[in-house]
Amino acid sequence: MTYNEALNALNRAKAKANELEIPVTIAVVDLGGHLLALARLDSVYGVVDFAIKKAKTAIMFGVDSETMGTIISHAEVHGYGMLNSNGGLFTVAGGVIIKDETGKIIGAIASSGGTPEQDKEIALAGAHF
Repeated sequence: MTYNEALNALNRAKAKANELEIPVTIAVVDLGGHLLALARLDSVYGVVDFAIKKAKTAIMFGVDSETMGTIISHAEVHGYGMLNSNGGLFTVAGGVIIKDETGKIIGAIASSGGTPEQDKEIALAGAHF
């Protein structure tokens, strides 16, 4: 994922957040889970780490953060290890993978600051090419 692709995804998600009038933080990561772009909208505090961790969770497992939460809830002790690996994961709705025009996974985007459903809607707006 290039920086420009990340910025475009971020801008699409910001537009959706502004349309919904929800102050959120949005994070975009590359295939390695490294932060490429971040926006903390006005009046939102304390959720920067949540957005980054949701995006990392999605890219690490190739599924959205909400789906990973369902998987981990059935994993017992292994779920604990998964949640606490790699600096911690966050398995609440709002982190989704980004695919290019050919369907190849190139990164992930996440939103945090709204309800889980709102965060997912905002992230999905950013993920669509």
